[in-house]
Amino acid sequence: IVLGSGPIRIGQGVEFDYSTVHAVMTIKEAGYEAIIINNNPETVSTDYTTSDKLYFEPLCVEDVMNIIELEKPDGVIASLGGQTAINLAQPLMERGVKIIGTDCEAIDKAENRDSFEKVLESLGIPQPKGCAVTNIEDGVKAAAEIGYPVLVRPSFVLGGRAMQIVSKEEDLRHYLKTAVEIDEDKPVLVDKYIKGKEVEVDAICDGQNVFVPGIMELVERTGVHSGDSMSVYPPYSISDKVKGTILTYSKQLGLGIGIIGLFNIQFIVDEDDNVFIIEVNPRSSRTVPFLSKATGYSLADIATNVILGKTLKEQGIFTIYPDESKRWYVKAPAFSFAKLRGMDAYLSPEMKSTGEAIGYDDKLHRAMYKALVASGVKLQNYGTVLVTLADEDKEEALPLIKRFYDIGFNIEGTIGSAEFLKEHGVRTKIRHKLSEGSHEVLDSIRAGYVSYLINTRAILSGVHYEDGVAIRRCAIENNVSTFTSLDTVRVLLDVLEEITISVDTI
Repeated sequence: IVLGSGPIRIGQGVEFDYSTVHAVMTIKEAGYEAIIINNNPETVSTDYTTSDKLYFEPLCVEDVMNIIELEKPDGVIASLGGQTAINLAQPLMERGVKIIGTDCEAIDKAENRDSFEKVLESLGIPQPKGCAVTNIEDGVKAAAEIGYPVLVRPSFVLGGRAMQIVSKEEDLRHYLKTAVEIDEDKPVLVDKYIKGKEVEVDAICDGQNVFVPGIMELVERTGVHSGDSMSVYPPYSISDKVKGTILTYSKQLGLGIGIIGLFNIQFIVDEDDNVFIIEVNPRSSRTVPFLSKATGYSLADIATNVILGKTLKEQGIFTIYPDESKRWYVKAPAFSFAKLRGMDAYLSPEMKSTGEAIGYDDKLHRAMYKALVASGVKLQNYGTVLVTLADEDKEEALPLIKRFYDIGFNIEGTIGSAEFLKEHGVRTKIRHKLSEGSHEVLDSIRAGYVSYLINTRAILSGVHYEDGVAIRRCAIENNVSTFTSLDTVRVLLDVLEEITISVDTI
């Protein structure tokens, strides 16, 4: 029996269904009867031609147990249906069900904070400083010891739900009081926020060896959920030394945790090429379909064979890391902000995208162009760029805004940003904000001549005020491409410069 991933919601989309379907094909080829339990009509796995038997039942312990008692399967696979299926593994095992693949002990080692830290300590692998707290005062004390800014989140979640970067005590108290239930059973994790590149691998472990088909580098730095980031394979800016470290850690973690099948690891690489572990997911992740298509290795099929007892070597895989592809593959997220009322378009550690698109080409910028267009971003190389920046981003944004100016865009900005740009030689028109009692900014957006809105908010200066929310909302209602991360803007500029013929006076 393969457990599916249940109804599609933000954070758990059809990417998890891909693994389920491929697993079923492989199980059938191995000569077993394949049964799916999934309750989502909008997927391939619930198409009646996919599996030998389909049970359209809720993925709750009671319903799944009823099916298991009737079917008496040889084994149940829980690691291919995302977090929904993984959460069923423990209660099913307690009721005597045989879980094949990654077992409950390994799942606990990866997902339980204390067990995971012990594994990392024994392997000597660094992770950001942090701890789990069970009440508000402990949380405040822990954050003071670790040092702000900190990343706070409930444990055992998918899609970074209720995860936030907090930079001072009053915000932390506010978060712990309002955003999460905090008690003995539901600890909240408080971690040091490290600024750096985010890198991700999907890997397969068979108990003796580990296979990493590809390393993906995310365009947006840490602090944007990996499901909302643009992701590039092969990695474009990390050194071979870092790749070596990542592969070593991947192998140690796969074997150390006791994974059988697929797992996913997210890393941070800081400025000095130190590699830290963010987390290990003991299941198939949302990047499996992308990486399978980009590398040519069908991860879900290889992993299912491993779960059924066929080692990597028996499948003809002898190396940990195959040669990287000569072409570039870029995954870009697609958003539905226009359809989701009241959702803020700011990218944060909480996942908000509802789909993804892939672009590939021999040249990186062209692959990025294809991915952006495919994911629904309107790419225009003319018009006006509206800029409203947090103070700590101004220095970094300056060269980017100059590049827009050089392509031929007009620049408009809210008062702080516009004055900063003017001082540094960029002609900028000032637009007043709502908090100054003016509708100029919104009028600009509504007038239809703004091509891009670049809006960043401060991590260091606390919770942003309502201006940003109103401006982003207005941009989305008027179909203006909005960027809240300067890393994405950098990619956009690379693409625009590639497709624009520049003009200089002689």
